[in-house]
Amino acid sequence: MTYSVSPIGFVRSCFKEKFAIPRQPQLATAARGVLELVAPFDQGDAVQGLEQVSHVWLLFLFHQALEDKPRLKVRPPRLGGNKSMGVFATRATHRPNGIGQSVVKLDKVEANRLWISGIDLLDGTPILDIKPYVPYADIIATASNEIASAAPQIIPVQWQDNALQQAQIHAQRLQEPLVELIEQCLAQDPRPAYQVPTAEREYGAQFWDLDVRWHYPEPGVIRVLEVVPAG
Repeated sequence: MTYSVSPIGFVRSCFKEKFAIPRQPQLATAARGVLELVAPFDQGDAVQGLEQVSHVWLLFLFHQALEDKPRLKVRPPRLGGNKSMGVFATRATHRPNGIGQSVVKLDKVEANRLWISGIDLLDGTPILDIKPYVPYADIIATASNEIASAAPQIIPVQWQDNALQQAQIHAQRLQEPLVELIEQCLAQDPRPAYQVPTAEREYGAQFWDLDVRWHYPEPGVIRVLEVVPAG
């Protein structure tokens, strides 16, 4: 038996590529976006009452990781990308039906769009459903997960003077907390855990319409090198 689903909207996100997206929602509170609803859900009736809610669950498609053949085991980044586990024991993007879920902060409600933050969603992500977060039901004080018992370890983020100035200028242009976004995402160390880069090796990712480049001048430290228009 098969079923078909259709998106109720699409996310316009600060993340333009998969690399450096936080591996869970709420890890980068400065990560913001807009969920643009499509017909017939863009007339206001579907979101009536949602202004009383602080957070929502989003069910979405990993649209850049859809696969014809299901995987039974995956190699989650949490374990360094070199240890396999059953797909249902992880939140890996390679899922049987490509469905993900995120709890995000609801900043503003409009008839045809929702302004959201604390996101871990790629630009263009198709949204399948929206459900209000219900604290008394969704918070389980006794819950445990021995695989992911704590948030990722945060590492210091340093700035070259010119890179910080670039980021501050673009933050004013975008009217977005760009410096905080970059720091929150890079502090979680987006590189594969098995890589031990030299100080000369540079990494890059796109945030909003900007290319951000950084390197690891010494173990356990990130330094942002430049923040320039993408091109």
